[in-house]
Amino acid sequence: MSQPRNAEELAHRIAIQDLLTSYCTAIDSMNFDKLDEVFTPDAYIDYTSAGGVKGSFPEIKAWLQKALSLFPTTQHLVANFEITIHGEQATSRCMFYNPMTLPVSAEENADLRLLYFGGYYNDELILTSEGWRIKQRIEDTAWTDATFPEGLSAPE
Repeated sequence: MSQPRNAEELAHRIAIQDLLTSYCTAIDSMNFDKLDEVFTPDAYIDYTSAGGVKGSFPEIKAWLQKALSLFPTTQHLVANFEITIHGEQATSRCMFYNPMTLPVSAEENADLRLLYFGGYYNDELILTSEGWRIKQRIEDTAWTDATFPEGLSAPE
């Protein structure tokens, strides 16, 4: 991780950290249109290490809406930011910790099961006229403590 050399680079690092946090806020509030302010329209995203899908941002945005509707509660936390800035492009690697709840059964008011995921978001970013945006995200799930109810899996 390189240290900021000047105030401008420090401002860029803070803007990128805020962007990565905005992703978490959008996901956890189920405000998927807010992701338009996080990713470039042509971004490539790969969630396959967590059992998800990979593809273009519009495909992934639609998939997230469907897949995350299974979970009444999600909480995405990011930390340990490694950000390298090269002019109007940057790379970032940050850790994520993601506890989520899932109903134990399809019954209304069913008990909730806690699932935990941890890993890294590996991002390529670009500075646009609207600010920093992610143009590629590869999720690297390092561990899970998750048991899905029988017959339940992530949608494709």
